[in-house]
Amino acid sequence: MDLLVVGGGGREHAIIKKLRENDKVEHIYALPGNGGIAADAECIGIDAKDIDSIAKFAQEHQIDFAIVAPDDPLVLGAVDKLHALGIPCFGPESSAAMIEGSKSFAKELMQKYGIPTADYTVIDSYEAAKKYLDNAEYPLVIKADGLALGKGVFIIEDQETALATAQRILVDKMFGTSGDKIVIEEFLTGPEVSVLAFTDGHTIVPMVSSMDHKRAQDGDKGLNTGGMGTVAPNPYYTDEVAQRCMDEIFVPTVKAMVEEGRPFKGCLYFGLMLTAKGPKVIEYNCRFGDPETQVVLPLLESDLLDIMMAVEEERLSQMKIKFKDGASCCVIMASEGYPQSYQTGYPITDNSPADAIVYHAGTKLVDGQVVTSGGRVLGVTAVADDLPTAINKAYAAVAKIDFANAYYRHDIGQRALKALQNK
Repeated sequence: MDLLVVGGGGREHAIIKKLRENDKVEHIYALPGNGGIAADAECIGIDAKDIDSIAKFAQEHQIDFAIVAPDDPLVLGAVDKLHALGIPCFGPESSAAMIEGSKSFAKELMQKYGIPTADYTVIDSYEAAKKYLDNAEYPLVIKADGLALGKGVFIIEDQETALATAQRILVDKMFGTSGDKIVIEEFLTGPEVSVLAFTDGHTIVPMVSSMDHKRAQDGDKGLNTGGMGTVAPNPYYTDEVAQRCMDEIFVPTVKAMVEEGRPFKGCLYFGLMLTAKGPKVIEYNCRFGDPETQVVLPLLESDLLDIMMAVEEERLSQMKIKFKDGASCCVIMASEGYPQSYQTGYPITDNSPADAIVYHAGTKLVDGQVVTSGGRVLGVTAVADDLPTAINKAYAAVAKIDFANAYYRHDIGQRALKALQNK
């Protein structure tokens, strides 16, 4: 089979490495891919948002199966376009991808179908925001309505900061049209959990839970990023919590999307907060999380391509999906200054041990040399029988990788270890 994977980050590298385990796979094209993906797939310089060129390439190269991984092309209708050409795909069509493409849509869906989430209001002008924020309780959360590379969420401690944030999103358009509306939410407290799930619109199969680390600096300080590291499984996600999530959140969400005429097929991501009143949804994503994928897929024992094809063909209920026991840890090596301004173009030297998995995110090939090309550069993952060993192995591998201006957090997994000690 000839496969096409749309995207060029660490998530896509993890997906491609897993797809290569299937003997039926002959060739994988990555659009656009990156410097590290080039070792596992043929990279084609087509932007992930160039839907027409992606569809044309897929048709001309007689692609047997396509995987659309990032949020932008999903929301823009890449799967719709490929389906129209008769090319089977993994990923939701644009009407279902709206569950991530519009936070106000997602909140209204949850309210309508009784899915637990934070109280909220949707606002589309600075004047309305100012009026609301005059009488609001702090802290609160302000979110840009549309896609913002994981950087459109702000935890606000006071009115002055709230007004400045509303101004930057609604008036200054820091996120472009993604900030035409904002969602202002009640601030929830409790452990956060990420759960990715396969669904074919009828059946839903959750994957191993994970814990993301969004803040740029140690101790969960600094700006929000796309993610500085992950561990799996998440110790807060007990069997009891998992059952509640299945009954109160996962199944109701899949059913709600069918009711709305937007059946969701692909990977549905649940960002959860385990509050004193039970699990609540912080956010949905319409695709594999990044860097959650880099810890979840290494624990998957079942064949990824077989699962993806079962999702497309709506026969997920017939699949037996298995995950390994044990744990995994991913440490993101970033460019100093991320998520704001940073320098790139530095050569990467990788002497990590063979049992570590190095996923490339922001890299490119220049004259045969892999160099840095983005904010998040590498995701260094290790799998072990237990979480402390996985964390130690991941950091040991990080120590063997070098590039100028490298930056990473030193405390990935420490919150999870404390939770395990308190069990």
